[in-house]
Amino acid sequence: MNRDKNKAIIAWYEEFNESIFKFIFMMVQDYQLAEDLRHETFIKAFVHYDSFREESSPKTWLYSIAHNVTVDCLRKRKPIILLKNTFQLHKDPSKLPHEHLELKEDLNELYHVLSALKESHRKVIILRKIKEFSIEETALILGWSESKVKSTLYRAIQRLEKDMLKEGYFNEKTV
Repeated sequence: MNRDKNKAIIAWYEEFNESIFKFIFMMVQDYQLAEDLRHETFIKAFVHYDSFREESSPKTWLYSIAHNVTVDCLRKRKPIILLKNTFQLHKDPSKLPHEHLELKEDLNELYHVLSALKESHRKVIILRKIKEFSIEETALILGWSESKVKSTLYRAIQRLEKDMLKEGYFNEKTV
């Protein structure tokens, strides 16, 4: 049993550690803290492995643990600024250098506006639109009902669009 547990956790770590790190980093905006919280996530997964009932995927279960670990940490630390230019741009050889700069500027603008959103809006946008979790998976990770995920996402996107208009990142014809 212990050997299976070790193999499962190692396999999950190899498959999900990078995406878990990025998710946590987007929440805490501190590289070292995100590293620590990622490790704490996998330690908790190891310790509580027997509570994994396979009602959800390992990915959803791990993100749920990561979410809870991060929220606990943020409650203790009181977050300052979140979501500031967290994803590395993947180089596309077909794009010209100025196109990469424009994309980076667009991402900076998006993350600037995202960082000003309230935490529940930020979380649901990250999980649904950036990490592409389903409504059901997002509900499991956040401990919300599916209807709360849907309504919060709807309000979050409206708020995001309104704030982007207000900041002048695009005009009303673009929306």
